[in-house]
Amino acid sequence: MSCEIGKKFISYNESIEILNSINISKRATQKVYLMESLGKVLASDIIASSNYPEYPTSAMDGYAIRYQDQELGKIKISGINPAGSDEDLEVVTGICIKTFTGSLMPKGSDTLIPIENVEVKDGHIKIISSVPFGFATRKVGESYFAGDVLIKSGTTIGFAQIGVMAGLNIVQVEVFQAPTIAIASTGSEILDLGEIQTNKAQIRSSNHLTLEAIAKQNGANVHQMGVVKDDKETILELIKNGLSSSDIVVTTGGVSVGDYDFVKDIIREELGATVLFQGVNIKPGQHVIIAQKEDKFIVGLPGFAYSSTVTFILYVLPLLFKLRGGEEKLKIVKAILDEPKNPKGNKTIFEACNINLIDGEYHIDFADKKNGTSAILTNMLGSCALMVIGEDKASLCVGDKVDVIIL
Repeated sequence: MSCEIGKKFISYNESIEILNSINISKRATQKVYLMESLGKVLASDIIASSNYPEYPTSAMDGYAIRYQDQELGKIKISGINPAGSDEDLEVVTGICIKTFTGSLMPKGSDTLIPIENVEVKDGHIKIISSVPFGFATRKVGESYFAGDVLIKSGTTIGFAQIGVMAGLNIVQVEVFQAPTIAIASTGSEILDLGEIQTNKAQIRSSNHLTLEAIAKQNGANVHQMGVVKDDKETILELIKNGLSSSDIVVTTGGVSVGDYDFVKDIIREELGATVLFQGVNIKPGQHVIIAQKEDKFIVGLPGFAYSSTVTFILYVLPLLFKLRGGEEKLKIVKAILDEPKNPKGNKTIFEACNINLIDGEYHIDFADKKNGTSAILTNMLGSCALMVIGEDKASLCVGDKVDVIIL
């Protein structure tokens, strides 16, 4: 599906439907050592190879007994069973064995009575407070049974997954390779970091570095291509180089309708890529263009700092999540509006706001957020989120609930 030149811009919802319909049929995987897998996405199911625990095990320090022997009131201690011992001890009527946390329960025992529930005297325990049958005894398979799927493919690996896999003695893990994103800013008027300004018309570009930071925070490798002047051949070669080394090529600038906006024409005419859409009825960033060439993607974003940042979040991050092979999505929550809003126009608006969690509910306001063009990146400082106001919007009052994208 594409948006031809001259066609009315598609809605935000239509653009997201197009993104969601993209099918990534082939993803590269690699094996990494367990701790190197942290934060990566699992490429194959983790299946239990045995029961855990394999044998009844003590969950506390205490005395292994037969449950019914609590009626005796006093039980003889016949031995000690430290953790790690595989000595063949047995509990019979009138006999108990001191057993520690993590120890195998001795043969014949079915219950563990904690140390604090007994008094020890003359080689016997006197039961002060009885316990129910099976107390503090971990049954076979309490955590899992052999054959259970413990972690599904597509899971982002965190501390719990690391711990479970370590318990299974998994030394290496198969994960999806992190996607690589090539990023460049276009414009003859912009300066890269460290370049000296030689005339007052030049401006400092932050776009390519802002987007690199977002990409890295979300698990991507980045090929930083820096700043390139408004020259059609130079931009063409830059995008070709990006495609050869990366899964997604992202440029900022050159997608509007000016004489020097070459990126959209290069994508269509020079590269022969399939344009998924060009132009979305959103604010900021309406001139965004996304194209696909074989199994790779080219994303042209607007040049203003706030516009490029917002559209990267809206469109590049979902592509990145797809390529990572996981189930990640942009986090959208309901939040309570703490000041009124009177949105104008007929576009879907993404407005920077302050977000706070108060008494279990998100609240947003716009304190210190400036009104103006789509160049004000400082509006994203602080505890920032993006309020989403749909095309069918009406005036919003204090206390209304709105959709908010958590950054």
